[in-house]
Amino acid sequence: MQTLPSQEKIVTLPQLLAKVAEWRAQGQKVVFTNGCFDIVHVGHVDYLERARLLGDRLVVGLNTDQSVSRLKGPSRPLQDEMSRTRVMASFWFTDAVVLFDQETPYELIKAVAPDVLVKGDDYSIETIVGHDIVLAKGGAVKTIPLVKGYSTSQVVAKVLKG
Repeated sequence: MQTLPSQEKIVTLPQLLAKVAEWRAQGQKVVFTNGCFDIVHVGHVDYLERARLLGDRLVVGLNTDQSVSRLKGPSRPLQDEMSRTRVMASFWFTDAVVLFDQETPYELIKAVAPDVLVKGDDYSIETIVGHDIVLAKGGAVKTIPLVKGYSTSQVVAKVLKG
């Protein structure tokens, strides 16, 4: 069966580091963000598209199923990591998706050393994991305003409420 373009965006860490080196050799700015992205909603799409506009390439670090369960509880994730990576990779503004199994993406950020690190504005710069790495290398750490009224927890609560 033919590999689809979105599947080619799902990479291992060594593959990602090779892509990042290639992009940098072309003078491109690499943006990094991360999350569980369990049920993708308009808030996620808006956030990710705005993140991509801060550079030339967007890398999404995605929590593995086990990592999501540790963070959110045994009933999560609602969608498995294969499904979540495919959805993230299908967006035009996403250039690479890589899974990480740790509680935070700190080691992943250290390896990638993005030019721009992005999270939602529910974080302050000082509380964004990896801000120290990016700032020490002369990069930027940015927050993006979240779309009010959209969160995975709100979507789940609405569905359960009926």
